Amino acid sequence: MFKILKSWLKNSLMTILLVTIFLGISTAAWSPSSQAALPSRNPITEGKALLRYALPIDNKPVRELQASLEDISTQLRANRRWRAISSDLKKASRILSQSSKILASVPPERQPQAQAWINELQSGVDSLQEIVKLKDKEQILQGRNQLLDLVTELEESMVTEYPFEVPAEYSNLPQLKGRATIAFATNKGNLTVVVDGYSAPVTAGNFVDLVQRGFYNGLEFTRAEESYVLQTGDPQGKEVGFIDPNTNQYRAIPLEILVEGDREPTYGITLEQAGRYLDMPVLPFSSFGALAMARPESEVNGGSSQFFFFLFEPELTPAGRNLLDGRYAVFGYLIDGREVLDQLKQGDTIKTAAVIEGIENLVQPQET
Repeated sequence: MFKILKSWLKNSLMTILLVTIFLGISTAAWSPSSQAALPSRNPITEGKALLRYALPIDNKPVRELQASLEDISTQLRANRRWRAISSDLKKASRILSQSSKILASVPPERQPQAQAWINELQSGVDSLQEIVKLKDKEQILQGRNQLLDLVTELEESMVTEYPFEVPAEYSNLPQLKGRATIAFATNKGNLTVVVDGYSAPVTAGNFVDLVQRGFYNGLEFTRAEESYVLQTGDPQGKEVGFIDPNTNQYRAIPLEILVEGDREPTYGITLEQAGRYLDMPVLPFSSFGALAMARPESEVNGGSSQFFFFLFEPELTPAGRNLLDGRYAVFGYLIDGREVLDQLKQGDTIKTAAVIEGIENLVQPQET
């Protein structure tokens, strides 16, 4: 049945508006927005790139540097446009030659390290320009990825403080004031994800807390929809979420979505319900392996422990404005293990989940 539906959807984007996708803790469903549309520009579909753009920084030169390097993969896909790639690298080189403009957003104590990254970037750009002359696609992609990893370090060094305060009504929940990296070991192989507390501190904080508790160790993937979602987090027994041992109550997590241009997230309401049909989340469903909180159909604030990986299929759910954006809360992205995620099915198992970086950013609620 799904294969028939998939073929039908590929023939017409408008039919997507008629599809009901079942997500959430049991049989949660949602209704599509009539405002969904194809993006007007090339959408960003790489998890690492989305995480970079989600950083709460304001430095135009480093964003232009990032965009130039990100564009290289686009040009390689478009029949290997070597001239455009050379132009991207020349622009990157010009930006790096004016390092003072980049360093202006870096705290003084971090500037020596930032300058070292800039020097390494300049050297890497020069080397990549020579590789472009050889028209070696694989080497170009590898070099581009290495440069963007350095850009990530540079941009992260610009973040000096947490950008907002979570509403007091959620002070009883764990919060992630920054980012954390999670390593999953499954029966099919390993996955690595980065969760973003800058955009979803409560959702990410709950998740990191549960990982730290060992909650997900041994759990099965309970739902798999081809080209849509892979879901887990349902504990054994009658419970469908996490029961906090301190309160003996179901820990409910509010829907939490940070919109582009907003200073802090919107809580407890979908963007559709808020009348913000065309507004885009900072963390969109436009990447294979987007990590999102599941919830019951009628309870936007009813999520707890269950989460899903979005199995991005651009012909079914176009990046830039697909039908999940604004209805479910993305809180991170897969950064390694795409081949493994693509193989996981219902019944496969998470052997272990562990926080390998960023646990210091987890803030537990204060006992009263």
